[in-house]
Amino acid sequence: MRRHTPPTAALQAFEACARHLSVSRAAEELHLTQSAVSRQLAGLEALLGVRLFLRVRQRLVLTAAAAAYAPQLRTALARIESATLEVLAHQGAGGTLTLALQPTFGTRWLMPRLPRFLAAHRRIVVNFRNYTTRPIPLDFAAEDVDAAIMLEEAARPGIASHHLVPDLRVPVCAPALMDKGAMTRVADLAGHTLLQHSTRPRAWADWLAMMGADQVDGFRGPRFHHHAMVAEAAAQGMGVALMPRFMVAEELASGRLVVPFDSPLDAGEAYVLAYPEAVADLPALRLFRDWLLVEASGASR
Repeated sequence: MRRHTPPTAALQAFEACARHLSVSRAAEELHLTQSAVSRQLAGLEALLGVRLFLRVRQRLVLTAAAAAYAPQLRTALARIESATLEVLAHQGAGGTLTLALQPTFGTRWLMPRLPRFLAAHRRIVVNFRNYTTRPIPLDFAAEDVDAAIMLEEAARPGIASHHLVPDLRVPVCAPALMDKGAMTRVADLAGHTLLQHSTRPRAWADWLAMMGADQVDGFRGPRFHHHAMVAEAAAQGMGVALMPRFMVAEELASGRLVVPFDSPLDAGEAYVLAYPEAVADLPALRLFRDWLLVEASGASR
């Protein structure tokens, strides 16, 4: 036992009492006597050197120390239980992988490919968490995820990152907008609505600058939070969108969208698979990573 790790029984007794604010109800839940729970609490308080509960009118009241300790401990016990259930469920084979990813990337790129991975690794379960671009780096521990597929961030100590798909953006629109003959030059975009993505507020301005169309205002137009909404708005003829080509491959193939100016904007960014180096040897993650890198290279298409 580590020096500062109390016995599990004492931690469980404390967590149950903190949740119920009752020794009797905690004892009932844990299938112990009230005196046994009280002994566990007393032992934990002695080990920590702090009071955890006060008795006010026959009711337990958390001290400030206990109020701060309880939620952290509850999370830790839940993770222990989850890890134990996973071992019991998979008997050392397979496993569970919890992955954070952006909804449109998941829908447009990963999901069409994922059945191949699941067919090859039937004992691995992949769970998904929604991830959206944010100004602060993803905290893997706080979000309770093993890995994430996201736009590349600045390098961080302890975080491994593998390149998947470059974020190359091209203008797309409904064919009807081009059929009207009002979009033959980049400068003609001044007469069209530019559909903006809220996490890439400079994308249109950067593309227009690259094309030398400084007379077109790249910041005007309605903003959307998800790429899928931007793509659908463009397909419905609401304006012109600047989209990663791979995210609208289906619409381009079907003719719902067309590329009026095939000059991709390369901001040097890419979608990557990232995870803490500490979990790099997790069997499910290792298998998923190796498969994903092959998919991204195009070797299995």
